[in-house]
Amino acid sequence: MTQAQDHQLPDPSAAAETLERGIGRRTFVQAALAAGALLGAGVATASPAAATPGHRTRLPGEVLQPGRGPIDGDVYLPSRVEEVYWGYLPRTTDAPVARLRSGQTITIDTVSHEGLLEDQGRDPAAWFAGKGVPRDQVLDDAVAVAAGYARHRRDFDADGPHVVTGPVYVEGAAPGDVLKIEPLSALPRVPYGVVSSRHGKGSLARQFATPEGGITAAEAMPPVATDGRATRDPRQYGNVSVFTPVRDGRRAGPQAYLPVGSTGEVSWPLDPFAGLMAVATVGDAPVLNDPLVNSIPPTVGGGNIDVKHLNVGSAFYVPVVAEGALFSTGDPHMSMGNGEVALTAMEGSLRLTYRLTVCKPGAGDAPSVAFRYPFGETPEAWVPIGLSDPDGSRNGQGSDLDVASRRAVVNALDFLQTDLGMDRAVAYAYLSAAADFEVSQVVDRTVGVHGLIPKAHFG
Repeated sequence: MTQAQDHQLPDPSAAAETLERGIGRRTFVQAALAAGALLGAGVATASPAAATPGHRTRLPGEVLQPGRGPIDGDVYLPSRVEEVYWGYLPRTTDAPVARLRSGQTITIDTVSHEGLLEDQGRDPAAWFAGKGVPRDQVLDDAVAVAAGYARHRRDFDADGPHVVTGPVYVEGAAPGDVLKIEPLSALPRVPYGVVSSRHGKGSLARQFATPEGGITAAEAMPPVATDGRATRDPRQYGNVSVFTPVRDGRRAGPQAYLPVGSTGEVSWPLDPFAGLMAVATVGDAPVLNDPLVNSIPPTVGGGNIDVKHLNVGSAFYVPVVAEGALFSTGDPHMSMGNGEVALTAMEGSLRLTYRLTVCKPGAGDAPSVAFRYPFGETPEAWVPIGLSDPDGSRNGQGSDLDVASRRAVVNALDFLQTDLGMDRAVAYAYLSAAADFEVSQVVDRTVGVHGLIPKAHFG
């Protein structure tokens, strides 16, 4: 193709937008999935079995208030104040709020916790107004959750921050199966996000300012002098939340922006995904806000896994413990760097559409590791995951990255040996020579490491 011919090609995003207007968004999404045509067309929609790299996010062109705007799934689940879990995951004994057949799709309106939390005043309309956001660009369900949540008495210092939506019952899912979770579309519900750093959390938390912790008090973030936790008033803790606007970069897609100095700025592309995707695993928590189901630590059931590669076009496999799997999601991210070092990603509410599929033992449609441990897949790579403490809050918190990295390597070896037939010693050598292992996050009590095994290496 000559350079002149290349210049005559239509912009993929513009072509996708024209097609979508002509046939309707839901029909467009379904057609793209059926044909295996993905984000070369410029819409954040994908099927891992046929996905192509390089998807781009598009803004929906409106604030996605509950029930308004495009809804891609077979079933729609809003985040109703009387049904969400604020800071906790559903238990195996909790009643589902939606039901699906295996292979069906569901669109879920997730709500970001940023702007809702107690250190921000628990009034998102007021908090975002202080950032210049008009009321009609603040989500009604976020306002409702902040003002009306009453399923348990909130404790900012003990509870998780996440607004968790679910559980969703998937027919046919039984203990011993795997639930395959495929994010098919991810639409920003608002044109902004928030990145927060809170005392006692993050990679440079004050608690690490010890000889063993490796940083000095002067290096802690936020600065030690601003730490007002002794007041027991979250608004006085000195936490820092950075408002992060989004603008459409046209050919570059939506971009997030932060200031640099007095006149400059830094920008980066959005890559939305849910940090939290879970199945219910705990059946012996007597109350909804039991520490065993705190939403912060990821577990063998997934949860707050915070692996940035589990975006549109990926698949996330988790072992099923309860009848119906009881899927839930939350912690929506507009973008995240590996490590998530300040504590949060760029948090922002998303409208997420998933396909949920039950995988049975022996069927060959899920990685073998996934029947005992979370496992990821992208169009380009297999993603073995390691956690420092997959039991979450049950047996204390292990935040040792060495443990997480060893488990990620073991899970990678098990996959290469069992699923691809490699000799284990040869697989160990291959991982050292050609695969990458990255830090998922260092801030969720249980820390994580994931590997990237390129599929292109295996012809």
